[in-house]
Amino acid sequence: MDSQTHKIPLADRMRPKTLVDFVGQEKLLGKDKILRKAIEADNIPSIIFWGPPGSGKTTLAFIIAQTTKGEFAKLSATISGVKEVREKIRIAEELKKDGKKTIMFIDEIHRFNKSQQDTLLSHIENGTIILVGATTENPSFEVNNALLSRCRVFVLEKLDPEHIEKILKNALDDKKRGLGNLKITINDKDMKFLAEISDGDARVALNALEFASDINKKMDQKTIQEALQKSLAYDKNGEEHYNVISALHKSMRGGDADASLYWLARMIEGGENPLYIARRLIRFASEDIGIANSFALDQAVSAYQACHFIGYPECSVNLAQAVVYMAKSKKSNELYKAYGESVDDVKKYGNLPVPLHIRNAPTKLMKNLHYGKGYKYSPDFDYQEKQEYFPEKIRKRKYLK
Repeated sequence: MDSQTHKIPLADRMRPKTLVDFVGQEKLLGKDKILRKAIEADNIPSIIFWGPPGSGKTTLAFIIAQTTKGEFAKLSATISGVKEVREKIRIAEELKKDGKKTIMFIDEIHRFNKSQQDTLLSHIENGTIILVGATTENPSFEVNNALLSRCRVFVLEKLDPEHIEKILKNALDDKKRGLGNLKITINDKDMKFLAEISDGDARVALNALEFASDINKKMDQKTIQEALQKSLAYDKNGEEHYNVISALHKSMRGGDADASLYWLARMIEGGENPLYIARRLIRFASEDIGIANSFALDQAVSAYQACHFIGYPECSVNLAQAVVYMAKSKKSNELYKAYGESVDDVKKYGNLPVPLHIRNAPTKLMKNLHYGKGYKYSPDFDYQEKQEYFPEKIRKRKYLK
């Protein structure tokens, strides 16, 4: 690897060029899946990739760029304005006259305002461009309905630790693009630690690995943690993103409203996206408060909507209100634990058959097969009927204690 290549971050150097090398997102890219077929056939519609950071959105766009026989135009919503978009469209119109297609990739498309998004509409409609957008934000809120209706949304999931491990091992083995020539040693336990603490973000994992390789060729947890001090930073002052959100979460869980406000201020003043904080509050409302106070979820969702409507910095007081509410509220993780136990049963027993008496019977054949036979309609029994709703194999389960 020459010195010029070394200047390119490891995460960019290791970016897969083909679907064969892509790791994760099997639900979208597995054999015979529609997105995989569309990419391989160079016949994609206008699409939006929605998923968390480091899940492979930009990489998929890069693979599409390598696959297409048309023109691939790349824009970033953080630095590109309407003028640049229109120039790319002008070029696409000229190419269209020659029978050539243009795929326009817009990274962080949620950062385009309404006017910028509207610029794309007619050109998608008349086939001048095929749009590929990438966003970490819910397109339902951040992308105009008119634009959204012209696109197919594909949801990417956070990568599993096993996926991250595979990506890290590929980087350690690759002598041309990766770190293979550095003879780095790391045991399985520490590799798993890095994969898990990266929280499904391949870019974070690779950045930490690269930085750690500059510290020590024999990696251990101490070296990894030192590298993560830099790689997990999110704000202008280099604060540790995941440590601070963890501190906020645990302070609210522990009922310390004052500490919760402090950690909230650290995040907001550090430049964190208010919508990210609001999403974490929504999760907290169900995970840590749950059925102890059903109004907590309303408070969290309202905070998200307030952040969406008025933005930063005005929404900071809305977040403060929600954070203090969460901290002072009664707590219960019963719902969170109960759902976890139900998931364990689903994974353990698979697709157990639905009991016949609680199946619908819209056809004569289904009725002949006894679908719905013996079902007791709850209102007729004043909701006191004795009836089994579980599959036979796990009957009478109790998740809620």
